[in-house]
Amino acid sequence: MMMEFLTHEWLGKPVWMWLGFHALVAGLLAFDLGLLHRDKNHEIGVKESLLLTAFYFTLGLAFGGWIWWMLGFDPAQEYVTGLVIEKSLSMDNVFVIAVILTSLGVPRVAQHRVLVWGILAAVLLRGLMIGLGSALVQQAHWVLSVFAAFLIYIGIKMLVSKEEDEQDVQNSASMRLLRKWVRITDKPEGQRFIVRRPDPETGKTVRWLTPLAVALVLVNIADVIFAVDSVPAIFAITTDPFIVYTSNIFAILGLRALYFALAAMVDRFAYLKTALALILLFIGAKIVVADTLELVHLPPWVSLLVTLVLLTLGVVYSLWRTRGAAEPENQKSSGQVAHRT
Repeated sequence: MMMEFLTHEWLGKPVWMWLGFHALVAGLLAFDLGLLHRDKNHEIGVKESLLLTAFYFTLGLAFGGWIWWMLGFDPAQEYVTGLVIEKSLSMDNVFVIAVILTSLGVPRVAQHRVLVWGILAAVLLRGLMIGLGSALVQQAHWVLSVFAAFLIYIGIKMLVSKEEDEQDVQNSASMRLLRKWVRITDKPEGQRFIVRRPDPETGKTVRWLTPLAVALVLVNIADVIFAVDSVPAIFAITTDPFIVYTSNIFAILGLRALYFALAAMVDRFAYLKTALALILLFIGAKIVVADTLELVHLPPWVSLLVTLVLLTLGVVYSLWRTRGAAEPENQKSSGQVAHRT
């Protein structure tokens, strides 16, 4: 009975593959959060962040090797391409998270706690969005054309917007809505999400949300917004739910580690947005030309190569143009994050 259940196919793959992947994710989170970061007062530095990022990315590639062994070369290509694209698009998410945390005055030592819970929520939200997207694509293939149009629109919008409006999180619509419905303390309360304080009107002791809890809510909202871009992007590479889901989750798992490296150097990647916009335009055009019109056939390695070239050019050009403009060391240590221009 058990063997029959484990070999039963769910969303195109045996149940044991889905259970095994989730067991791997649970083990990684337990190892990372339970062993590496048991000290709540530990502040993650740039070096540690880069090492953790390399660890997660290497593990993600190793999982791609396992997919090659189990499913074949083409699914492995699609997985690696999806992983690289999702990792690339998540960089823009990192910049927004940096603005949210610094605008709310969340201390650097407490940012880790927000990101931990944010990533756990992101895993659940991405799973729901990918499941919905997969169901839509399976029922109506034309949905991919809608995804393509959306990606092209977002890519053009990112290219033509010369500068971004300054993001005032404190006065944003999300914050105004939260303050209307819940009580929020003016300053962080250590690493607590909820505290008990007297109500100014009644004098009764009631629960208040801290800026840490508000940051967690806004970070999850930001992830949902970015998932609207990234999920269609990976469906442009493959419609296999297992490949789409696993590449997304591995990209998310390394996001927390990547944050502390990019947030310290956010002002050095001013031209990365252009590279990300071109990646979205390419993926959208690929759906139109290769999938909808069926004019040419583009193997997965072409998408992977174009993504890597554009991303590399964006990073290298950004670092070259902003050379000599790095923050003074004393500002870096204080955890300040500059807005992108």
